[in-house]
Amino acid sequence: MEVARPPVARQVPNADVVHGDRRDDPYSWFRQKDTPDVIAHLEAENAYTDLVMKSTEAFQEALYAEMLARIKEDDQTVPYRRGEWLYYSRTETGKQYPIHCRKRGGLDAPEDVTLDLNVMAHGHPYLGLGIYAASDDGTLLAYSTDVTGFREYTLHVKDLRTGALLPDRVEKVSTAAWAADGCTLFYVTEDHAKRPYQLWRHRLGETSDALVYEETDAVFRLGVWRSRSRAYLFAGSRSFTSAEARYLAADTPDGAWRLVHPREKDHEYDIDHGGPLFYIRTNGGGRRNFRLVAAPVDTPSASQWIELLPHRDDVMLDDVDVFASHYVVHEREDGLIKLRVVDLGTQAWHHVQFPENAYDVSPEPNADVTTRELTLRKQTEVLGGYDRTRYRTERVHALAPDGQRVPISLVTRAETPRDGSSPMLLAGYGAYGLPYPVTFSSNRLSLLDRGVTIAIAHIRGGGELGKRWHDDGRMLKKRNTFTDFIAAAEFLVAQGYTSSDRLVIEGGSAGGLLIGAVLNMRPRVAHAAVLRVPFVDVVNTMFDESLPLTVGEFEEWGNPKDRAYYDYIKTYCPYTNLVRQEYPSILVRTGLNDSQVMYWEPAKWVAKLRTLKTDDRPLLFKIDMASGHGGPSGRYDYLREIAFDYAFILWQLGLLTSPASA
Repeated sequence: MEVARPPVARQVPNADVVHGDRRDDPYSWFRQKDTPDVIAHLEAENAYTDLVMKSTEAFQEALYAEMLARIKEDDQTVPYRRGEWLYYSRTETGKQYPIHCRKRGGLDAPEDVTLDLNVMAHGHPYLGLGIYAASDDGTLLAYSTDVTGFREYTLHVKDLRTGALLPDRVEKVSTAAWAADGCTLFYVTEDHAKRPYQLWRHRLGETSDALVYEETDAVFRLGVWRSRSRAYLFAGSRSFTSAEARYLAADTPDGAWRLVHPREKDHEYDIDHGGPLFYIRTNGGGRRNFRLVAAPVDTPSASQWIELLPHRDDVMLDDVDVFASHYVVHEREDGLIKLRVVDLGTQAWHHVQFPENAYDVSPEPNADVTTRELTLRKQTEVLGGYDRTRYRTERVHALAPDGQRVPISLVTRAETPRDGSSPMLLAGYGAYGLPYPVTFSSNRLSLLDRGVTIAIAHIRGGGELGKRWHDDGRMLKKRNTFTDFIAAAEFLVAQGYTSSDRLVIEGGSAGGLLIGAVLNMRPRVAHAAVLRVPFVDVVNTMFDESLPLTVGEFEEWGNPKDRAYYDYIKTYCPYTNLVRQEYPSILVRTGLNDSQVMYWEPAKWVAKLRTLKTDDRPLLFKIDMASGHGGPSGRYDYLREIAFDYAFILWQLGLLTSPASA
């Protein structure tokens, strides 16, 4: 690699102080996004990273070509029906974005393009589509777009008969849903901290909208949606530990919204509709993994709830979809989703049988199903001679320091040895009760075919094993997340799957917090690390209630204004705990317009780490100056980002070669 000098960030001891213990934070000036000094420093970091990685540019291009060659560029999603129309999206070779389309009646009908995101993206380095909702009669489309990556969406209404945009336009909209009349639209707007909090009723053509409901508790976020039956509108307030929902018949948009059940401490619930009943997933009364109840539409409060499926300690009730003749329960057991299909009339049920032992399942906007047949409607094509028999998957368990078994999912080439010589990429997340999905990615073949094993540690804080798994990795138990990950890495080394000098670890967002904490606690656990949009300045961010997410996340990390939480967060905050020691090779990524984890968190972390690390291993910082938390919006731009990251990983593993020579 070409020798380059990393940028050195100036320290300003008397600038803004840390919100918590009032000590000087010499890098707080990074928060001044629009100042020339900040932009110049970020551009210098990009220039340094590009210089260090310059000798891999041809390899990056080869990786990009590899991954692109596996993708069917002209492709189409499975259509779903709404009224008379079948809706779908498709992609075309050479175009960055999907084209959203529909056909009236059947698949042989003429195509009607509703939105061509490629045209809409012209002149914008970024384009994100949020809301996409057609009116019941199919004449109007409500949609929202973000052109910065900050996830600040503007709502538009398009006349699908003429293709013209209506003058109706609203800024900072998070969710929206049509009433049945096709001219009334309910939408939710965000406050200064990007918290969805106000529900409005809008009639097309009118300039004055009615405020229907305002969520005044800053811990709660508000949303609006339509039931699958299309008969009801729901408005839900939700925190990380509590929920409250209101409902309105979709054909009476001027009516009064009625409360389902008032919010209670540590009680979350979700609601859907079918026939004369509401179906409610609830974890009240200490039933942390949820149970399923039904209630009459006219009297849905808890006193009227009838239990359909009881709470189980070893099974998490993830979701419920209600159809015309049955409902489908998403049950998560030992980390895998099972689908329980229940007949509405007889209550007879069966589980859907899937063809593989390891899989991931998520719902789609289909209207109904009528048989017990499992039909493959679409399979992602992997071009270039992909053969699934060349790979093997495993599910193993590590033992955490407190004796808890931590699941690990692995995929590798079938011939990979177990003698410690194999390189590995180990990923983790462990937050918000979200399971890390075990999904197929053709991009990963560029690692697998070079002998790299892909592993996922299903650590506490996530939702793989139900609410208990989440509870044991949040608040004053958050350190379990990090020790679980370390235990997983050390188990994989001890069992010969890899060795510490052949291991790369990675995580993004809250997973970036994970990796940052692990690097401080056990810096030699891996040879290299990749942190994407990492949440690494926990103390300062959780003191700043003006930032998006902060107040609501008091229920995930704790409020540092409470001394017990402040002291605990300080024990693991990656920025706070950087010390003078050796660290692995590190690649850090962020987006200048990130609305979830502000760019200055990784910028400060990198700047401080440069002054403390005692090794000469690479510390690279890559900033996308035109995107946000999710990275580039265009599919080709995204592939180039992955190619860059893989080049770094393979460089660190000594595998800058073709798969055959590797």
